[in-house]
Amino acid sequence: MYTVIIAVFVVGYLAIALEHPIKINKTASALLTGVLCWTLYALSSGNVEEVKDHLNETLSQTSQILFFLLGAMTIVELVDAYQGFRLVTDRIQTKNPVKLLWLVCWVTFFLSSILDNLTTSIVMISLIRKLIPDKDMRMFFAGMIVIAANAGGAWTPIGDVTTTMLWIGGQISTVNIMESLFLPSVFCMLVPLLYLTFTLKGSLGDQPAAQADTGGYGNEKVKGGSTMLALGVGALVFVPVFKTLTHMPPYIGMLLGLGVLWVVSELINPHADEALRKPYTAAGALQRIDTSSVLFFLGILLAVGALESMTILQQFAVWLDEAVGSQSVIITLIGLISAVIDNVPLVAASMGMYSLDTFPMDHFIWEYLAYCAGTGGSILIIGSAAGVAVMGMEKIDFIWYLKRISLIAMLGYFAGCGSYLLIYQFMH
Repeated sequence: MYTVIIAVFVVGYLAIALEHPIKINKTASALLTGVLCWTLYALSSGNVEEVKDHLNETLSQTSQILFFLLGAMTIVELVDAYQGFRLVTDRIQTKNPVKLLWLVCWVTFFLSSILDNLTTSIVMISLIRKLIPDKDMRMFFAGMIVIAANAGGAWTPIGDVTTTMLWIGGQISTVNIMESLFLPSVFCMLVPLLYLTFTLKGSLGDQPAAQADTGGYGNEKVKGGSTMLALGVGALVFVPVFKTLTHMPPYIGMLLGLGVLWVVSELINPHADEALRKPYTAAGALQRIDTSSVLFFLGILLAVGALESMTILQQFAVWLDEAVGSQSVIITLIGLISAVIDNVPLVAASMGMYSLDTFPMDHFIWEYLAYCAGTGGSILIIGSAAGVAVMGMEKIDFIWYLKRISLIAMLGYFAGCGSYLLIYQFMH
């Protein structure tokens, strides 16, 4: 039966990858794959109650990510409704695609290290929508945002969920991981950026006549834009601070920030007509977010959670250790596999495979695992939470990303791998 479940997962993954040729929405394929994997697991197990316990545990972990995603997307939509991003876009005057690409990538890289790669991707996609009317050009920028966000999130404990897992588990320390992975992460973004600097063709496009002088917004400015921008960014920045102070899951901090913005949005123009106020409230923002992308993420994580619960991923990690032997090669392969399979269970399996007694805090494998698992997902658009969010927001085709972005993302990934290994050999 395990073979059948693996086959279902592979078929479901192919259906997601071939969404446009087969004309079946990727969300439907992901949900069916996740549900079928768990159903077959339950039918083949002699203990359904144990399977239900595993499912509840998986759903608990998954729901934290989904609530985090919903909160972040709603906050961004609220700021956007009040034209908060106009305060930024109005100050960016360059019409040169290459200059704008460098600016967007570096802002994404550092913002991702402070917030996280998922939230940063959502914010930056909302930003480039106001700056780049041309759809084809915007998709190249979106691909680089995925690469820059994942690279920026890998070198800090709060920038990527897998790095956070290693940090909480005691495998890495804050200062050491930042020192060890900063340069590899920079190379991971810099190589694709340099490639596009010399190959990117075309223009940013022209805004519609009615929006040409307003950065994509209407002529009339909305009251409270600067307030909502400050509160929105503050709420996102506060999430890691909240987690550090309270040791509560990040989604609690995100929902706290959303609650504050929700209250403030209700207090702005409280006497205005209800119908006129609705687009500027959190309730209106919730109607505008892409719910299908959230359900797609749910289906993917459920399917991966089933494989993890059946210990298939752990068995695969052990097989790698026996068949390959070299730790650096194994971790590099785990990074590549994370482009196909979610990096969270892969890192969890690796944490179970290697003991802290044998490999203490800040050992080579933990540092290298944090880099590879954090950045390898950029190679495919569904390989990371940032990629999934961008795919949903910009409706980027899986095959388009594979043809146009995957190769340069892989070059950046190996550039970062090589730089880390060279630096490690030199320092040790």
